[in-house]
Amino acid sequence: MKLRITPLNIVGALGLSLIVVSLLSEKQTAPRYIDLSGFYLLILSCLVLVTFITDLIFRFTLKDIKRIWIIESIFIVVTVILMLILQKVV
Repeated sequence: MKLRITPLNIVGALGLSLIVVSLLSEKQTAPRYIDLSGFYLLILSCLVLVTFITDLIFRFTLKDIKRIWIIESIFIVVTVILMLILQKVV
């Protein structure tokens, strides 16, 4: 099996590393401290799981790595835009 790095893998790895850093870091009130409560960690872990599942779906449906990069990049951009729109509405 070939190791193919895709944009959703990168986003999932960043989310997973943020979860690990948040769980293992000391609880403090430093200016650069990222405070994630348990609820936000749960949501972030669900999003990481959905990211990996979505990446697998794209890998099985698309065989060309260039098309995977294009489609997944568009998917990430659309998702970020929708999140920003929902944040402004609520």
